[in-house]
Amino acid sequence: MNWTPLELGLRGHQALAFMSVLAIDVGGTHVKILASGEKDSRRFDSGATMTAQQMVDGVSKLAKDWKYDRVTVGYPGPVLHNRPVAEPHNLGKGWVGMDFAAGFGRPVKVMNDAAMQALGSYKGGKMLFLGLGTGLGSAMVVDGLVEPMELGHLPYRKSTYEDYVGLRGLTAHGEKKWRKHVEDVVERLVAALEPDDVVLGGGNAKHIEEMPPGCRAGDNANAFLGAFRAWEAEHDAIGKPPSQIAQVGG
Repeated sequence: MNWTPLELGLRGHQALAFMSVLAIDVGGTHVKILASGEKDSRRFDSGATMTAQQMVDGVSKLAKDWKYDRVTVGYPGPVLHNRPVAEPHNLGKGWVGMDFAAGFGRPVKVMNDAAMQALGSYKGGKMLFLGLGTGLGSAMVVDGLVEPMELGHLPYRKSTYEDYVGLRGLTAHGEKKWRKHVEDVVERLVAALEPDDVVLGGGNAKHIEEMPPGCRAGDNANAFLGAFRAWEAEHDAIGKPPSQIAQVGG
């Protein structure tokens, strides 16, 4: 895939020339990376045994010929004050307490992966983002402020939302039933949260044949855009005062 910040649809905002950011999207299946100014993203396999140190080592090796002075890590779990506060459900251990800045040798922002993609998908107003991937990522953006959420672990039917609309649900129930569960979950969450805009992203959104009413399809590339915006927000890069942009630590 060929992605540049301009091709990602920055909608008029310009990347800061002095700032080169390495965006890392950590998923349960793959780790995907892209640096400012590069055209091609790169990836390697993750999986249930990948530790935080293995992620850092893998990214450092994969990006060794790229130049970057800042890093954004999209983490599949809750983040507070720039650090993971719980070990991920779909990866190995060692994430809580990991010093990512020391690991990469550069300043690092760690943010929830759904919040990162939500920030990249945001167009204004009150937006709900649902990431249909290995699990169910969720975040809201309200007037430019990002609020990571953990809706996937709320009770639903005989288990949780994530068990029905995440990869386990898709595998267990098949695409047809999975789509019906997605429609039902979206309807319930929209009724409860009353967003102006709903974005369905994540790798499994491709299995949706027709978007539920009021929803638009996300783009996995927006995770990279969100990673860039996380730093640019400090400099009013999406048209709002810094106090109104992206509380990226969760």
